[in-house]
Amino acid sequence: MHQDTTSSRGRALVLAIIAAAMFAAYTQVAATATSAARTSYGSPVAVGNGTARTYVTTVNGKPTEVGVALTEAALSGLPAPHSPGGMHEHGHSRFDHVLPLPEENPTPFRHAVVNWNPAGHEPPGIYDTPHFDVHFYTIENADRLAIDPVDPEYQQKAERTPSPELIPQGYIMPAPLAFARMGVHWVDPKTPELNGKPFTATFIYGSWDGKVIFAEPMFTKAFLESKPQFSAAVPAPPVGRAAGPYPSGYSIRWDAATKEYRITLTGLVAGA
Repeated sequence: MHQDTTSSRGRALVLAIIAAAMFAAYTQVAATATSAARTSYGSPVAVGNGTARTYVTTVNGKPTEVGVALTEAALSGLPAPHSPGGMHEHGHSRFDHVLPLPEENPTPFRHAVVNWNPAGHEPPGIYDTPHFDVHFYTIENADRLAIDPVDPEYQQKAERTPSPELIPQGYIMPAPLAFARMGVHWVDPKTPELNGKPFTATFIYGSWDGKVIFAEPMFTKAFLESKPQFSAAVPAPPVGRAAGPYPSGYSIRWDAATKEYRITLTGLVAGA
């Protein structure tokens, strides 16, 4: 009996040691996974009947994507054309929602703006459908607000284009036409909607006073309501901008877990 009791105690001790080792290994793996990937959120801002918030995802401290998350309710209760509180310029109306980025923000983007265009804008037959613009700005909000027609050099700053090496490959400026509190828009002439296809989603860059100042996914409300899982590559990032990573792609996707639409700059890579 004494021998059997000793043997039983020995087996129990071995099993306890194995269980402790397995628990320690699991705890270490879980802690590593937690520290490796992290998503930080900015403060929510009212949009329609819902909200929008920015976020930055990092892996081991390095940013991999920056985005805006719109709640499902944000697509209802949106202003109609010429409703009060909007910008009315170049024959169209838009409603701006300024979103702060998270405090932990290791990207070159300083803030984001969600623009709701209830009747779209020019060119007619292309972008004149209800849609959203999401601008990720590399300038501060105060500098964006200073893009104002009251500035006596407004048109000169619009026409002051960045050096060619700063422009994403293939992008062109159709005209030095500035939009207040935005800047001048650069487009990819190969994008489908500029070649006879319906507009669903596209990617635009923007400049002001000789600098590239924003990256902009633009997409229709109808496309968002389809709860897409869309992603596309964008040209290699321009050189010579502020230090920090820039997107090599973008995505527009429905997150069923959080019931949010996520508009994201992805594949962040260091600028040259």
